[in-house]
Amino acid sequence: MRLAFALVLCALLYVECRHLGDKSKKGFNKLLLISFDGFRWDYDQDVDTPNFDQLVVDGVKAKYISPPMITMTSPSHFTTITGRWIEDHGVVHNMLFNSTTLLKITHKKTMKRSEWWDNGALPLWITAQNQGLKTASFYYPGGGVNYSGQAVNRALTESYGMPDDNETEWQQNIDKVMDWYTKEDFDFVTLYFGEPDNVGHNKGPETPERKKIIEMIDRILKYLRDAIVRNKLTDSLNVIITSDHGMTTIQKNKFHGVEEIVLSNYINFLKSVHFELLDYGGFAMIRPREGQKEILYNQLKDAHPNLTVYRKEDVPENFHIAKNSRIQDLILVGDLGYNLNSRAVIYVNKGDHGFHNDEMDMKMIFRAFGPDFKKGYLAEPFDSVNIYALMCKLMGVVPAPHNGSLAHTEGMLVDNFDDLHPVPTPVPPPVPTTAPGGHGERNQMSFLLLAVLMFIASCFT
Repeated sequence: MRLAFALVLCALLYVECRHLGDKSKKGFNKLLLISFDGFRWDYDQDVDTPNFDQLVVDGVKAKYISPPMITMTSPSHFTTITGRWIEDHGVVHNMLFNSTTLLKITHKKTMKRSEWWDNGALPLWITAQNQGLKTASFYYPGGGVNYSGQAVNRALTESYGMPDDNETEWQQNIDKVMDWYTKEDFDFVTLYFGEPDNVGHNKGPETPERKKIIEMIDRILKYLRDAIVRNKLTDSLNVIITSDHGMTTIQKNKFHGVEEIVLSNYINFLKSVHFELLDYGGFAMIRPREGQKEILYNQLKDAHPNLTVYRKEDVPENFHIAKNSRIQDLILVGDLGYNLNSRAVIYVNKGDHGFHNDEMDMKMIFRAFGPDFKKGYLAEPFDSVNIYALMCKLMGVVPAPHNGSLAHTEGMLVDNFDDLHPVPTPVPPPVPTTAPGGHGERNQMSFLLLAVLMFIASCFT
């Protein structure tokens, strides 16, 4: 009898070992985070968008949300996935750079360079994996690299030359993500789309071309919701739809009769500047040559009525950028629509971002729906840094250190959320490994099996 009981206990513990740390088996729903790059908060207000309109009825809408101060793709996306301000996560620009060696690497080439992203702040993919969940990144910035040797379970990165506005490809991407959930039991997926950012840059935000791409995004939203139904995920998948920044029309001399900001009109680059990140929207950084910092600052601070210049030590605290070593000695911010040019006017974009995150044109969208979200709920504006805590709660993940708060988003959840998803007693995460099922998981399993063997031995003594 005692032997039979021991064998049953062995079988039960074996099953438990196979699912050790698998929170999705304990009652939490799956999560899909979608980002439409450059989707300004009001882009659905001057276009017929029946599917976005339906989300107001079927889910949650925030009036708008604010990106971090450096309103660029990589810094903002990484704030969302880490819940950390830019000065804490260290992704301070779209370009990988080294101001000592003068290295500069373009945006898409950074997507496989771990040294740009891996600065100590763990993205949610890794934190969730360390607690037993299975995660994936589909083109999302930062998803295709390693963090202290750990990789995202499944990561796809964009290649050069890929069109961002291929509706058929968008549908195929959604189908692939649905397969990840239904056929491979993924718990958390981030899905990135490169529009409407590209059309905003190339054509401008107030154009028929931009409106056309919003109509296309609205259609893909319907495709997504239909795919969720087809794959029987309606009752088990939460969806968050957001962006990284907005877009504004660029003030051009030719069209608007304005004085564009050309810094070579005010400073001598060869004599005074060691390194610069300029010609990239409304935000710029300069590392002066030795002994030139105050000279450059004084030359620039009143140079143009639409330019604001800060010494690094004087950057306002609420920018949340100054404490990071990658931030350079001088910070330059153009007024809304005023791009920063270094030696000449070479900027061809008709729309851009990178401007102060207080500007309404830099604000972005937030929509959410699924079994854990209320219906017809209108949320007040909040900062994007708070999305991280919400995602952790939705998946039952114990968050890593972060700068956000649930106070801004918890009201979106159904009133009985905590009753539906009781949080288990926190268990220390497994020892980090470079792949799922590594040493940390094996150590916990070994401990349980040892306990079983000791129990069996006692049955015969």
